[in-house]
Amino acid sequence: MSRDQGKEEVLRVIAETGVVAVIRLASAEPLLQVAEAIAAGGVRVIEFTMTTPNALEVLAKVSSAPGASIFGAGTVLDAETARSAILAGARFIVSPVQSSEVIRLCRRYGVPVIPGAMTPTEILTAWELSADMVKVFPAGVLGPRYLKDILAPLPHLRLIPTGGVTIENAAEYIRAGATAVGVGGDLLDARAIAEGRWPALTERAAALVRRVAEARG
Repeated sequence: MSRDQGKEEVLRVIAETGVVAVIRLASAEPLLQVAEAIAAGGVRVIEFTMTTPNALEVLAKVSSAPGASIFGAGTVLDAETARSAILAGARFIVSPVQSSEVIRLCRRYGVPVIPGAMTPTEILTAWELSADMVKVFPAGVLGPRYLKDILAPLPHLRLIPTGGVTIENAAEYIRAGATAVGVGGDLLDARAIAEGRWPALTERAAALVRRVAEARG
């Protein structure tokens, strides 16, 4: 598969499933089990944050493992980290902020980049810098109506609200025009992970995917 084909495949899966799981763990040990559990529920795209201990080493390990999941790197703040994550196997890069250096680096490597932005000016600037999608963060501060208001004059944007998005309100963001939603803590039950109750994660993932599909109608 060529670099461009790989990039388009990632973007296609994000758009089709409508969900990006944001995994922020105190320990990276259960990452593969978490990925397998939520993939069984239909969530295949996983943003693995660089704030996790030994994140790059773990990313390299899980990215080479067989399975349906697509792993990307999140909380990427600079071009050096973006390059290291890509070389470790990240298939997409997510940042909580807008960095032109990160966007340029990802374009150079042919890897999808999803920078974070909040205001209309920030969001449009990220798009004009060739972001593939824009992470609206923190989305929970202003809610789904804000997303709808942004897209009214800018309907060509592909937005992924993240931060405060839950299984319960994900459908509202999709109906407001989100291409996908980024969901972390509400999807990844910390107690279930600690106790190794993987079917519980599968059930939550399936519920989230179902609500997204229903919202799309």
